[in-house]
Amino acid sequence: MIASEMAAEVADVAGEVQGPESLSVSTPDVRRVLLVWDAPNLDMGLGAILGGRPTAAYRPRFDALGRWLLARTAELSVGSRARVEPEATVFTNIAPGTADVVRPWVEALRNVGYAVFAKPKVDEDSDVDADMLAHIELRSRGAGLAGIMVASADGQAFREPLEKLAAHGIPVQVLGFREHASWAVTSDTLEFIDLEDIPGVFREPLPRVSLDSLPDEGAWLQPFRPLSALLTSRPAQGVA
Repeated sequence: MIASEMAAEVADVAGEVQGPESLSVSTPDVRRVLLVWDAPNLDMGLGAILGGRPTAAYRPRFDALGRWLLARTAELSVGSRARVEPEATVFTNIAPGTADVVRPWVEALRNVGYAVFAKPKVDEDSDVDADMLAHIELRSRGAGLAGIMVASADGQAFREPLEKLAAHGIPVQVLGFREHASWAVTSDTLEFIDLEDIPGVFREPLPRVSLDSLPDEGAWLQPFRPLSALLTSRPAQGVA
């Protein structure tokens, strides 16, 4: 989806956001430190690093991320006249037939203190990009944002909106994996934080190998998907 189409969709979605009153209404006297976690994008990025589905040792610990958000909120609230509160949100797609598998993860997130926006994955256009941007726009109203952290490598969706917020003096941080978010790593206005640099988010060091940091003995770079996927995927430009 191109940026202009995304902006139009966000305008529509922003007026349709539904949910508990505390999430769907901006309280005039409260400034938010907002964390937006792009689950589909981060799952894809983590899978690319691991070469497959993560085991328990390599799944992000959202309790550790929540403690980091609380510390960041305390830091940003110093000297603020308005009340500053953290808000942790996870946006995800639910593919047909996976509700029972995903339900324990969603309930665990909610038990820790995260709000979860779940959307059925019915086709390729059922992503949650517009919903995330609409929520950011919603939280920008009223007393506004005291800070925002977006965990995603999707520069096409987030770069321009986040740069606009930064230009208005709002502290903006992009969380993710440095291998997949060069647009944020090299930005002059956005601060990038690698998820592995946040204490406790991963139980074990990720097996990260990049072309820029190869060991002397060489390393295997695992495929992003099985070769058999060529039998079911749509024709695309071949590798030269």
